[in-house]
Amino acid sequence: MKKLFLHIGIIFSSVSICAQQSHKDALLQTSMQLLSKYIDTSTHEPKLRWSYDMGVVLEGAASMWKSSANGDYLKYIQNCIDPYLGADGHIKTYNIADYNIDNIKNGRALLLLYKVTLQKKYLTAATELWNQLKQQPRTNSGGFWHKNIYPNQIWLDGLYMAQPFYIEYAAMANKDSVFDDVVNQFIYIAEKTTDPITGLMYHGLDETKIEKWSNPNTGLSPHFWARAMGWYMMALVDILDYLPENNAKRPQLLKILNNCAKSIVKVQSKKNSLWYDILDLENKSGNYPEASASSMFVYTLAKGVLKQYLPSDYLKSARRGFSAIEKEFIEIKDGQTNLNGTVSVSGLGGKKYRDGSFEYYMSEKVVTNDLKGIGAYLLAADEIDKSYTIKPIKRTVLLDNFFNNEYIKSPFGLQPFHYLWAEEDNNGFSFWGNVWNDNGYRWATLKTEPKTSDLSKANVFIIVDPDNAKETKSPNYMSENYATIISDWVKNGGKLILLANDSGNCDLTHFNILAEKFGFQFNMDLKNKVQGHQFEQGAIEIPTNNQVFPNTKKIYIKEISTFKINDTKNVKSILSHKGDIVMVGRKFGKGTVFAVGDPWLYNEYVDGRKLPADYQNFQAAKDLVKWISKL
Repeated sequence: MKKLFLHIGIIFSSVSICAQQSHKDALLQTSMQLLSKYIDTSTHEPKLRWSYDMGVVLEGAASMWKSSANGDYLKYIQNCIDPYLGADGHIKTYNIADYNIDNIKNGRALLLLYKVTLQKKYLTAATELWNQLKQQPRTNSGGFWHKNIYPNQIWLDGLYMAQPFYIEYAAMANKDSVFDDVVNQFIYIAEKTTDPITGLMYHGLDETKIEKWSNPNTGLSPHFWARAMGWYMMALVDILDYLPENNAKRPQLLKILNNCAKSIVKVQSKKNSLWYDILDLENKSGNYPEASASSMFVYTLAKGVLKQYLPSDYLKSARRGFSAIEKEFIEIKDGQTNLNGTVSVSGLGGKKYRDGSFEYYMSEKVVTNDLKGIGAYLLAADEIDKSYTIKPIKRTVLLDNFFNNEYIKSPFGLQPFHYLWAEEDNNGFSFWGNVWNDNGYRWATLKTEPKTSDLSKANVFIIVDPDNAKETKSPNYMSENYATIISDWVKNGGKLILLANDSGNCDLTHFNILAEKFGFQFNMDLKNKVQGHQFEQGAIEIPTNNQVFPNTKKIYIKEISTFKINDTKNVKSILSHKGDIVMVGRKFGKGTVFAVGDPWLYNEYVDGRKLPADYQNFQAAKDLVKWISKL
């Protein structure tokens, strides 16, 4: 028992010493101050048109929210998006007839807000952008035009503006046929724009070869603009999050990503570890290291390694690049943190014709606190910070979806819900799932009855809130046979987490068949009742030096079932409250069991949007995962 309840120290201490403190929180605050540029804070009406610049920084804010559970970051996203939406969800200042691919970028923020809040207006707005893509003019090869005013042209920029939204919406709406469309557009433009000698990618392609900037033989623009390739690489590493593992062309995309990474590292400056605005002409007079592109490459390399898409050696280049960004571009002036060194814009053609020459690129202004640069920096900083703490994926955490098997009507049909990994609203486990990922676990879900063959593939098995007849017409009840299979798996080294609920919202009668195998049972009671937002009624203090929650002082759990310990020799109370046992654990054979009488770690009380800041459910989620991983 002593081994089971050892205090867990800080992991990764050897590498944390080397971690550089980023300025991401301070720079996000700077971007919040820039909000008045886009939105009239007195009328809450937009001052500028719907623009992709804002979408890039919101992408960074979303990443930081998911890493920190700081609810202020999601509020910032809402405060930026809401003024652009009418009561019916229509996007103000947006015109579909422009067929401007840049306008799609903010759709990722709309999807996030819909998935988290389930408010219809966000889905309506996102669907407006989806409808644009379904009607977007295409080149003869099938690629989206960059804009209606740029016919038959594909710019690398457009892949980032449209494709991550396109594939995420398709995954949400069960439109699997879109996956191949996304993949084919990435493959085609890579084949067309990649230089066979350097491996770098040209900024744009005119399939008709009539633009003055286009090569009459290839249709390509003349130069390798850094941010264009940065857009493409970020888009590629992001769409892989939604592309099924069994997609036939996924290996081809991974090969493209690896080739891009190889070529980018070759042109990382040996003098300052940054990337120059024109990638292959570092030493040409006028060329300069550019902040947004450098951040994009750092983000892609770091995320690629952490997702195991790229070899681990690329993390060295990413960390060197990030340290250089901090040194070269971050400035603190008059108490405000600023990001210097971002080129405001670079394009091809147009009314004030941009010929794609080196001289043209050098003529564009380099500015401070450009939102594209800030957003790319936030994304890079978050990945670099994670690179010092998270573990490579080598284990599996299996979540039951057999005993807990509820469905709900959605705009896309009947869908499973309640305590699921990918569920991002209040009812889901997406935040806790991210904690498991960060500790080296891949998600898995068991939709069928538990079998030894299924459990043998998992390191941790979680059963949460088994259905009763009130929740499901035909509940799948725990049985003696299932309980024996599960307890035998634990005895052989499995780690089992049981999350029940109060007796009115959970089938405790049958669930106790399993609990009693381990020497305890859930009581048929309901404790920690909470009225409205009187959160203190659900507060539980964690004693100092608690062996499971060493970094947590106070948590929130409402309406729980408590425990009776039958095997007092082996089952230990992990946490008590007002004389009741609310968490138990034990060593069982070679394995471990942990149990609490509530689902508890679902998003509503973990993601920072609802609870006051002194409640530490997110920290408790991290402590629990680290504890059980060490056993």
